[in-house]
Amino acid sequence: MLTTILWFIVVGAVVGALARLIVPGRNPIGILLTILVGIVGAILGGVVADALGAGTLVAIVFSVVIAALGVAALTSFNSRGRGGRGWGARRHTH
Repeated sequence: MLTTILWFIVVGAVVGALARLIVPGRNPIGILLTILVGIVGAILGGVVADALGAGTLVAIVFSVVIAALGVAALTSFNSRGRGGRGWGARRHTH
């Protein structure tokens, strides 16, 4: 069980770091917070997949998906709060 959690931590850290590299432009959150959200999402996804009785491969895939969604959600919601162009932002024309 400890090895599985360590794998989820590694997967979440990689997803968080890759998300930071893939998103162009200035990011509203720091790299450590991005990696932390990736780790939390991966652990959460792994725990949910384990509770559903999924196999190891499905649990890893599920943890990657949940981690990526968590990082994407945090980035988009945080950019909206700081005046960025998040989901549903209105376009102002003069």
